[in-house]
Amino acid sequence: MAAMTVNLDLVSAEQKVFSGLVETLQVTGSEGDLGIYPGHAPLLTAIKPGMVRVVKQHGEEQFFYVAGGILEVQPSSVSVLADIAIRAEDLDEAAALEAKKTAEQQLADSGADFEYAEATAELARAIAQLRVIKQIRKG
Repeated sequence: MAAMTVNLDLVSAEQKVFSGLVETLQVTGSEGDLGIYPGHAPLLTAIKPGMVRVVKQHGEEQFFYVAGGILEVQPSSVSVLADIAIRAEDLDEAAALEAKKTAEQQLADSGADFEYAEATAELARAIAQLRVIKQIRKG
């Protein structure tokens, strides 16, 4: 018997990153980690920067990094509308490490005209990207 699936569209502001049938999807929502399966109750929630883990129709896993956005679950489809969405294998570890270092320096050397919220958000994005890179290397 074939596993149940639901159609997933993962899009960023620039492009559609993934579209297809999936068995499950894991994402970090504003209230914590979420596992979405076919037949999940309708849901609309904010998602945090981090990893989206997709199990495609025949059990193949695919990982993505998202920089936050919205998750919408409907009876026959799931949409992830992300500010930024990147296939995990396309993440640039060197750039993420550099961004983390820069954000940490900005937080350490904060002056009067310093954008604290922006620097902490940049740091969170860099750490989330590095976490995704580490996760896919384990696999």
